[in-house]
Amino acid sequence: MTFKLLIVDDETANTRLLERLFRQHYFCLTASSGEEAMEVLNQHEVAVVITDQRMPKMTGIELLKKSAGHRPHMVRILLTGYTDVEALVEAVNCGLVYMYVSKPWNNDDLKLRVSRAVEHYENNKRQHSLSASNERLKARIKEMRFGLVRAMGGVLQLRDSYLYLHAVRVGRYAGLVGERLGLSEELLADMTAASFLHDLGTVGTVGEIYSGFAKNENVFVATNAAARAAEVVSCVDELKDSADIIRYHYENFDGSGAPLGLIGDQIPLTVRIVRVAKEFDLLMNPRDEEQSLGHESAMEKLQHGSGRAFDPLVIQTFLDVATELTDLIPARPSEMPLYPPITQIQ
Repeated sequence: MTFKLLIVDDETANTRLLERLFRQHYFCLTASSGEEAMEVLNQHEVAVVITDQRMPKMTGIELLKKSAGHRPHMVRILLTGYTDVEALVEAVNCGLVYMYVSKPWNNDDLKLRVSRAVEHYENNKRQHSLSASNERLKARIKEMRFGLVRAMGGVLQLRDSYLYLHAVRVGRYAGLVGERLGLSEELLADMTAASFLHDLGTVGTVGEIYSGFAKNENVFVATNAAARAAEVVSCVDELKDSADIIRYHYENFDGSGAPLGLIGDQIPLTVRIVRVAKEFDLLMNPRDEEQSLGHESAMEKLQHGSGRAFDPLVIQTFLDVATELTDLIPARPSEMPLYPPITQIQ
């Protein structure tokens, strides 16, 4: 492969000397000014640019600054016959200059420097290609993860539309609180998936889903259902963290919960958020509509469980975003559309 080398100098003699020096191994392009060089860069993928510093209208450093965004992988070499220390230090510190060469140059030394610059250019291209491939892979994994969540949610909807709509609401509430608490995008994604699928284990069973105020005799049934859901979800490698959130979402902040009796910070923050979001929705939107509490009463009941079943920090955050939570409260299940947009479960 023949790499393109751009030589920029307002002195024609220097341009010709450099072109003769490199034309045997590189495809040489020339320009007599910064403006002309920019026109060349608009038309060619240049591997290395060698530019003089002192040129009229646009200096070499100004050219390198202007071209950096346009050709980010291009390697830049500055030729200077003057002592312009401040400009050189600025250019090197900003990463604009790969190296600088003083005039008059040594031909063999300059050839070696350009050869290394070409290697650096190839490395830049490879790293960019690898980074782009990684980003595409991440996007595909994310798309696949949410596709699987939607598919499992579709099963939930077919079997029990109440559980499906409950899951959508829990995801909305948990996401809002998680954002307020500064969770990373990755943790938010894991938590949202867990919110959407946390009751998958109750499909096909007889009975209710249980809240933080469930009677002791129901704890075994509830944790078994959570374990079944976690087992199903963990079959997908990309959802293993979500499976753990589901598995432990009946743990109590004071250590009295199940299945492990975790206490305080031993319980991941995502789990603590889902626990409160689930309880909030069960209080606001129980299966039996006659048992529904108003927003204020639901908040009071959550506060009553603060420090025992629920994390005080999460409860306080729920209180802080109370108005936004009210805006998110949907209509009664019978009035809600099925299959909400993907933005509602992401």
